[in-house]
Amino acid sequence: MPSCVNVEKCDGCKGKDKTACQYICPNDLMKLDMNMMKAWNQEPEGCWECYSCVKICPQSAIEVRAYADIVPLGGSVVPLRGSDSIMWTVKFRNGKLKRFKFPIRTTPEGSINPYPGAAEPAALDNELLFTEAGKTLPKM
Repeated sequence: MPSCVNVEKCDGCKGKDKTACQYICPNDLMKLDMNMMKAWNQEPEGCWECYSCVKICPQSAIEVRAYADIVPLGGSVVPLRGSDSIMWTVKFRNGKLKRFKFPIRTTPEGSINPYPGAAEPAALDNELLFTEAGKTLPKM
């Protein structure tokens, strides 16, 4: 089931230009209704159910029905986002609760250097890949 926004909880990320769910959606499905200041999924059939919007929503206003192997027949999965972690509460159909806590990031934001020691990117007219910076192209 695609993502569904609970309009009673959604505050449109307090009137910013772009909501958190719009920013994070890998399929660009979430939109902001500027009249109501509420987010909504503009194309539910395109939703991948990746939980990105569910995890990032500061108001916990977005829900996605969990997969049947995780929460069969009437259970639920609810994330609670903190400043440094997400607490997942899984409620099974028999009423049993399980909670899991996972860090949001393992490194400070902006601190990752994906290619340490690599040279700066070459000019765009160069056909070499960035890992081939020291090589020369063969003459034709």
